[in-house]
Amino acid sequence: MPHRNAPLTETGRLRLARCVVEEGWPLRRAAERFQVSPTTAQRWAARYRALGEAGMTDRSSRPRTSPRRTPTRTERRIIKVRVLRRWGPARIAYLLRLNPATVHRVLTRCRLARLAHLDRATGRVVRRYERARPGELVHVDVKKLGNIPDGGGHKALGRPAGRRNRTNAGYSYLHNAVDDHSRLAYSEILGDEKKETATAFWARAQAFFSAAGVTVERVLTDNGSCYKSYLWRTALAEQGISHKRTRPYRPQTNGKVERFNRTLLEEWAYVKAYRTESERRAAYPGWLHAYNHHRGHTALQGQPPASRVPNLTGQYT
Repeated sequence: MPHRNAPLTETGRLRLARCVVEEGWPLRRAAERFQVSPTTAQRWAARYRALGEAGMTDRSSRPRTSPRRTPTRTERRIIKVRVLRRWGPARIAYLLRLNPATVHRVLTRCRLARLAHLDRATGRVVRRYERARPGELVHVDVKKLGNIPDGGGHKALGRPAGRRNRTNAGYSYLHNAVDDHSRLAYSEILGDEKKETATAFWARAQAFFSAAGVTVERVLTDNGSCYKSYLWRTALAEQGISHKRTRPYRPQTNGKVERFNRTLLEEWAYVKAYRTESERRAAYPGWLHAYNHHRGHTALQGQPPASRVPNLTGQYT
């Protein structure tokens, strides 16, 4: 494809060449007619004589030889380290005593997937998916989080004072449910992860999704004991909801809620130095509302989850 400033397209080149070769125009006259230099007119005429119409297409600008290209043996070593150890360009360059830019060019030329796109356990490219409609699949999980002692932990007081202020503050258990299509989240901070607690949480989560006009069809969880219980299975079966569990040691299968867990840690739990656990918990409802209604999501082209759930109440508050 010609570049944007090219004076001649393939059709124009053909017309110019035919004027010179078949109609006998002088090179200078043909060059003036098509507004190019005589040298250009001569080049396309010579191509037409040698190759015909096929010679009017662009040729590759790649050089015939590249004497300064990284040796093939070095490229193979770079690829071997990347595949076996899954390292980035900087670490590979340090190991092989190369320039990181050189390693990056080799990885790009060989079209190796970025580390962020690979499964950490297997090294295979992650297959990303998204359900077609809200409620088709809801991811459920529990995130265990240490409570903040009164007066603050090491983030507020510094590490020496934080260690001295250690107490048996216990743990909080964030029960989370995230819709696969919209990323709409329902979450509660509860005192444990027992089967009775998880089942009661799901009843409230389902009521939340129903109020938003979302009919839950399927639930995906990990292999936690509360999700393997008869009480949990019965609660889902009574509502006509199918239940599926992830493969053992494969948390990425439940990736939507795992990513939600990471987001809440970064943007709520550890975003500031809270002085008490009550202060942190008081900030959670506001953050969750902002997540559902206002926070742009990269997988949704910068729109919040509420943009995919028209019936969600409080969307513009």
